[in-house]
Amino acid sequence: MAEEHYMKIIETGIIAIAFLIIRTIIFRIINKTMTDRFLHETRGVVMKKVISITLTLIALIFASLIWGVDQAELAVFIGSVLTVVGVAFFAQWSLLSNITSSIIIFFNHPIKLNDQIVIMEGKEFEIKGKVTNIGLFFITLEMADGEELSLPNNVFIQKSVRKISKA
Repeated sequence: MAEEHYMKIIETGIIAIAFLIIRTIIFRIINKTMTDRFLHETRGVVMKKVISITLTLIALIFASLIWGVDQAELAVFIGSVLTVVGVAFFAQWSLLSNITSSIIIFFNHPIKLNDQIVIMEGKEFEIKGKVTNIGLFFITLEMADGEELSLPNNVFIQKSVRKISKA
């Protein structure tokens, strides 16, 4: 019995080491493409987050299978989690539209991290600031007075935006 636990611990360690090696290799590739200017810094950060979450979930699934979680039970659990997440997204349309908007911003919008921008709110009102974060739900601007302003992605994508300077 103790020998069986040692084997499971060793297998779990191998999964953890493989996870770290694969993540390190992928992150180095992403960093290299960002250094060579083939990939913008903002996109690299988002890619690293998505890859890290995906690899973590895969490692956890393998580890749970090693420790004896039944595959059918694991499939039911994953299906239940995805169902709850899906219902949550559809119950809150703004979340879904923010995620969709973040994908559009990621692939097609000319605004990037550290750009100085002006958002036209009307004829008399403008929001000026530096883009400090582009997340899954919000874009954060640092205003001239040092304050931060967070705009939901779905609102940002609907506004007229003018780039003042490139970072």
